[in-house]
Formats: sequence, C-alpha cells, structure tokens
Amino acid sequence: MVKSILFVCLGNICRSPLAEGIARKIAKERGLDILIDSAGTSNYHIGEPPDSRSVAVAYQNGVDISMLRGRQISKSDSKFDLIVAMDRQNQINIARLKLENRLVMMGEFGLDGVDIPDPYYGDSKDFKRVYDMLTKAINVMFDEIA
Repeated sequence: MVKSILFVCLGNICRSPLAEGIARKIAKERGLDILIDSAGTSNYHIGEPPDSRSVAVAYQNGVDISMLRGRQISKSDSKFDLIVAMDRQNQINIARLKLENRLVMMGEFGLDGVDIPDPYYGDSKDFKRVYDMLTKAINVMFDEIA
C-alpha cells in the first residue's frame, strides 16, 4: 500500500498542484490516509502560488489549491513511496536525482501512457482538459494502489 505520493511537473504551478488538489479530494472521499504533495523539477516558481488558471479550474470543481506554493524536488523527497511525473522530460529529470522512490508517469494510469500536456501557454480550455485528464488518472491510480 502506498502511503505517500509526490506529483511532479516542471514549475509546480500548473499540473502538479492540480494533481495534488485533485488527489487530496479523491483520497478524502475514499477515506484514504495518504500524504500527498507536489513539486517541480525547475526552480522557476519557488514560493509562488499556482497559476491563476489552475486555481480557477480547481475551484470550479470544488478543489482549493490557492494555498499551495511552488517548490523544487530535492533529495529530501526520497521519503515519498511514489513519485508521479507529468511527462517524459520531467521523468528524465527526476531520474537524474537518483532517488530510491518508485517513479511512474501519470499517463500510465488509464491514459494509455500519454504525457499530461503543460497548459501554461494555453487558455482555460487547456487547463480544463488537464484537470479532466488528471481526475481520470488519479482515480485509476487510487484503484490500483489503494
């Protein structure tokens, strides 16, 4: 049984905070006691809140991620049972850290292995698509690991 999960994207302001918020909501609904966090592989947005479009799409779906702040993945994240990368490039960057965690791709869970696209340069429709992809994948992930 997985007791802790870290979701990781590039800047920790779009995809991974959405995944963190969605996973917390689903875990609570399922009565699961799992430590859930998120981080980025870059240091671009350390200390910053999630992108306003991520906050908006989360809020529209009953998830509050406004209190989250960007952080960079580090060696101390070896405490997580499972690290979930949003795309292949971030998976490569995480693997370079040589953490002992189980590293998987978000798209492996019910999405035929596709990358979760970075919506940063898109519009609200792109953020909604990412939200829907993450919701599906996280439900499948919890079906498999819980």
